[in-house]
This record gives sequence, structure tokens and C-alpha cells, in this order.
Amino acid sequence: MRLRPTGVATPRPNRRSVHPGLSRAAAGSAAALLLLAGCGTRLPERDFTGPVPTAVGNPASDTGVTAGQIKIGLVTSLTSPLGTEVFAGPRYGALAFFQALNARGGLHGRTVQVVTCDDAGSGFGNQDCVHRLIDQDQVFAFVSGSVLDYAGAGYVSSRAVPDVGGQPIGTAYDRWPHLYGIYGSSSPRDGRSVGWDGTLFLSTEVYRYFKEHLGTSRAAVVAYNQAESLNYAHQIEEGLAAEGYHVLTRTVDLALPAFQTVATALAADHTELLFDAMDTRGNTGLCQALDAAGVRLTAKVTNVQNWSQTVGRDYQSAPGCRDALWATSSSRNYADTQYPAVKEFRDAMARSYPDRQPLLSAWELEGWAGAQWLTDAMDSCGSALTRACVERFMNRAEPYDAHGLLIPTSFTPKPRPSGLTRACLNVARWQETTPSGGPGWVTQTPDMDTNCFDVPQLPYQP
Repeated sequence: MRLRPTGVATPRPNRRSVHPGLSRAAAGSAAALLLLAGCGTRLPERDFTGPVPTAVGNPASDTGVTAGQIKIGLVTSLTSPLGTEVFAGPRYGALAFFQALNARGGLHGRTVQVVTCDDAGSGFGNQDCVHRLIDQDQVFAFVSGSVLDYAGAGYVSSRAVPDVGGQPIGTAYDRWPHLYGIYGSSSPRDGRSVGWDGTLFLSTEVYRYFKEHLGTSRAAVVAYNQAESLNYAHQIEEGLAAEGYHVLTRTVDLALPAFQTVATALAADHTELLFDAMDTRGNTGLCQALDAAGVRLTAKVTNVQNWSQTVGRDYQSAPGCRDALWATSSSRNYADTQYPAVKEFRDAMARSYPDRQPLLSAWELEGWAGAQWLTDAMDSCGSALTRACVERFMNRAEPYDAHGLLIPTSFTPKPRPSGLTRACLNVARWQETTPSGGPGWVTQTPDMDTNCFDVPQLPYQP
């Protein structure tokens, strides 16, 4: 079973001031829906090692750095019980980036060797991976991680190993120094507590967008009768309520969900906007029930984790519901090749992983963006590459956008949020016919950097 929650607690945009944890729903639901193996299976790989050039003048300036090579670690929950594709996207995007970089001669005469490790979706497996990569392989940094349980985060931080561009599935990137999630952060990240003394904040720009652009005012949230799913759904409900929505909430049994009853309730309540805290199995089952009951939504909203080309296959038995799918994120649409950085990503993916064209996703693009971020940080050091230099780049006040792939963000700590915040987001809709000819995601906003709203920030304890 593939667990791919499609609820949207709040957008990932503007993580400088809010930490909604879209992917945190995946971690929470996964932990409760499946009994993960106690220690998992670690499958370290060396996906590629480029030719080591002779680089005159390059010093062996830090751990994992020689005159001709930089060793980078990449941890993915690739063979977790949730399936091999749930967390795989960032891995392939990052690997494609470094393969393209090496093909151009590397960075300042050094090629990049990526050492990958599969933690199998368990905390023990994750600790095994980070110890192996740090203690034995002696990697210089980590990049574009996507793991179910980042149990090794404290060790990574204690060794001052930069971790750049990881997906914030849990709370590790909201707590530890030396860890830099793909969406930035404005929390203290002092290692003592998550966020601001254990509190994170979600903002409401997703709900504001649909209210202003589609005129929606009646929403529903569907969750499993399971703690993490219910907690996530409650966050969605609070965000919707803060934006003035009438909100209907429904809970279904995890083992025997009565989706027909939910469809009847949504029809009676005249639901326009639908969010959820369920996996793909639950979503497709709900969509089938909605189609059978003749329920037509204005939008069924999912998040960046599900912004994938596989939607056409996943929802093929519920075409009416699929036609109402929208997604939000703080990164570019992987289909928008008019942007040079997106085209570079697509071209590199086609060269390195041609068999993944039907599996393209926003997470792959964000994995590429994380690799770009780390590379730009390393590039700023010139030939004297050090971890301290990389962290100076990561901690600078100037916002970073990965060459236009991300809404600009940074890691500048700020006081505990209060009042309104300016938050931006990208929005796309699944369409069976796109300008390029086939089915796919079509961007609905002219510019994600200016699709912004002044919205409230709501505290919550993860």
C-alpha cells in the first residue's frame, strides 16, 4: 500500500515564518497505519563516481574533500513498507543534478561522489545510515534527504555536518542546527526544542487562495480514526475556520471506511473544497464514492508530495474527482519548461532516468533544487571548500531561490511569530489535456513569487 496523504495543513510556501508540516502528515499517518520494522534494512549504494581529475591547487580542505573529489551523503526511505516511490523523488532529482554537474567537469576541478543509503523507513535504519555515512564513508555533507523517521538528526548536528535541502517530514529541520530543510526556517533551531519552545505555526494562504480565486466558502475535511490523521485534519480545520469557511469534518474507520456515507454527507452539505488526511488508498476510495454519488467538487486539494505524474494512473477509476484535483507548493511546476532551471532539470532527468518520465514529480524537482543549493554553497568557497564556509552561505540573510525553482527563503532566525505574515504559493490543477498535449499539471498562477497573501499565523504543538 502506498501512503500518500493528500491533506493540506497549510502550504509549504514561506517556511521562513511558518512550519505547517505538509509532509509531517505522511510521517504521522505512516507511523500509525503500518508497523515499521524494528531496525529495517540498510542498503548503501554508490550510484556513481565520476572520474577524479587532477586539480592543481585544490587542498584536501575538510572531511570528505580531496583535491579531485567531494563526497556527499544522501539518505532515503526507499524500501520502506510504504512503497519504493513514496520517498524516492528527491533522491532521483539530486542524483540527476550531480550527474549533470560531473558531466560538465564538476565543481572547481572536483567531481561529486554521492553515497546513498536506504534506511528502510525506520528510525534504527536511519541512525545506521547516518553513522555509516559520517563515521565510515566520511561524507562532507548530506543533501536532499527524504526519510520517514530522521532519528539520526541529532548525531548529524552534533558532528556539524551540513544537511541541505531535505524534506521536512518530521520536526528535525525545525529543531537542529546544521540542518537546512528545502523550505527554509525562521525558528531558533537551537537543538533544545522544536520551533519556538515547542510551538510551530501554520499560515492560511492555501485556504485564502481558493476563497479569493474560486469563491469557495464551504469545505470538508476527511480523516481516519487514528491519532495522527485526526491531529493533521484538526490543523486543516483550524486553518479553514480562520479564513471564515463553513467546515464539515468526517472520520472514517481505517480498516473499513464508509466512504459512501461521507459522500452523502458532502453532497447534503454542498461541499465545494475538500481536504483530507489519508493515504492514496483512502483518497481513491473516497473519490470513487464521490463519483458514484454524483458529487462534483470545485476543488479537491492536495499538496506537493502528491504533485506527480502518477495522478492519471492513481485516480483512473474516479475521473470526475481527478478532474477536480489541485495542488499547492512553494516550488515550480515541473511541467513549466519555459523556466530555464525547470528545462535543465527535465533534460537531465531524461538523460539520467528516462524510465522515470511517467513518474515525474514536484519532489524530484525539489531534490534537484536541494542539490543546487548545496552546490551554490560549495561554489561560494572556491577551492578551499569547508563545512564552515558552506554554513556561512546557508545562514546568510539573503533569500535563496535555487535559480528560480523555489519561492525565496532563508534561515534567518526571527522572534516568535505574531500577527499577519506575507506568504506566497504556487498552484496547479490536473488536466487531462494540457498545452503540451497530454495529461498533466497546469500552473494556475502567473508567478508564484507574487501570488502572495497577508494571512494569520496559527500556533500548534507537533
